[in-house]
Amino acid sequence: MKQSWKNSISDIGVMTKRDILKYLRLPQLLVFNAVLNIVLLLLFNYVFGGAIKTGSLPYVQYFLPGFLAQTVVFGSTQTSVGISEDLSKGLIDRFRSLPMSRAAFLTGRVVADAVRYAILVVLIIAVGVIMGFRFENGFPSILGGIGLIVLFGIALTWVGVFIGISVKDTETAQVAGFVWVFPLVFASSLYVPIATMPSWLQVFANANPVTAMVDTMRAISIGGNVVSSLWKILAWDAGIILVFLPLAIRRYRLLNN
Repeated sequence: MKQSWKNSISDIGVMTKRDILKYLRLPQLLVFNAVLNIVLLLLFNYVFGGAIKTGSLPYVQYFLPGFLAQTVVFGSTQTSVGISEDLSKGLIDRFRSLPMSRAAFLTGRVVADAVRYAILVVLIIAVGVIMGFRFENGFPSILGGIGLIVLFGIALTWVGVFIGISVKDTETAQVAGFVWVFPLVFASSLYVPIATMPSWLQVFANANPVTAMVDTMRAISIGGNVVSSLWKILAWDAGIILVFLPLAIRRYRLLNN
């Protein structure tokens, strides 16, 4: 049993290395992703920042914690496309024929994406600091915030994995990936205060995991009651992983059966 666990961990390490090397060999994948996020950050802050009232709080201080959440939410759609592309090329069939852990391919992809999220989040925070954003609670809050964002990204990545393995082509995977993320991102406390929304939409927005993540990041960065939203996002992370991890692995095992 111990040897089996060691083999599984080794297989996951190999798959993780494979996906990370892809970014090293095709750096434009990560570069353009980073550029897109930075452009969106600048546009939202300087175009919409003056129109959205956040009291005495600068809009970048209000918006950037939520934008970090948006980065990993949208990033999960890239996972769907990547998994679907590997499937369409027959690469997954080759991996399935090897004496390796069935979970290694999927888990390796998720771990590699977690590394991608961490790089993007650190870069966005750095750009935000230049724009005037500050973590008011010091360096430990920065590390804690990055860790929570990456964990949230890992949870959502399992959703992306399930979608990517369930559809038949990359175009469908891209569309299917965005269908579920748009309501989560835009019907949340990310861009505007929930109180400005219609009452029926406030119900969804308050229960939205993105809202819990955004509220936690705001409390960490500018001060406030972290516990009230922290337990919600941790519960959401656990629930999403517990549902979609086994679903993705089961779908992987049923391929071509």
